[in-house]
Amino acid sequence: MLSAVGSLVPSPTIDLGLGKGRSVSTKIAQAADSAHPEGSIISPATRATLNFQYASLRNINHCPTGMYITPSVESTLVWDAVLFVHKGYYQDSVLKFTVTFPNDYPERPPTVRFLTDIFHSLVDPRTGAYSLAPRFRPWRPKEHQIHHILHFIKSTFKEPTLDKLHEEDVLNKEAFKLYRHNRASFATLAKQSAELSQSPSALYDTSGSKKYHSLGFTPLKPNEVDEVLGALSIHTRDSK
Repeated sequence: MLSAVGSLVPSPTIDLGLGKGRSVSTKIAQAADSAHPEGSIISPATRATLNFQYASLRNINHCPTGMYITPSVESTLVWDAVLFVHKGYYQDSVLKFTVTFPNDYPERPPTVRFLTDIFHSLVDPRTGAYSLAPRFRPWRPKEHQIHHILHFIKSTFKEPTLDKLHEEDVLNKEAFKLYRHNRASFATLAKQSAELSQSPSALYDTSGSKKYHSLGFTPLKPNEVDEVLGALSIHTRDSK
């Protein structure tokens, strides 16, 4: 049983395409680095937009079910999130990720990076960078909002969206090719990564980039589990 901490919300165009000689992964990683909050000055317009879009996540259907997100304690420009996947190839995955906004958002798009290792076509296996290109190329500041991004992220762990991905947009070529040509092997690797995402090393690790993530997990003892379930009015067979 896990305990999450943090304040939660329940559940001109810019081309995201490639420049010559630069990979999608490199561009995303560099964009995330350039948007890092240290030394950044947030314009009043950007701050107002972020406040409004975060507050709007409380609207019905704006924050996807199974996803929790909160502004980082380090910066308004970084939001920490966790996605619990309940169905499909990635069933039972627990995935931490961050959304980093540039200081002139929404004129430029945010970047997404997964902190939990996951075998996925849109996630770079080295850096965790996540490609928004399939849905947000080009980026339209007056049209696209954070809730569109969050729903897209969740959808990419479902078969209908995976079916529509194109090779030029992916960051993990192996995952993409296995999904297209060897579905059984893909399913096995996706299941393995889902299981690893629940391991103590993945859930409770607070080193490196996970050190400042606002949504942490702590293991609970059996009696503590019963107390939590009781508070939530949830009863298991063993407790009856």
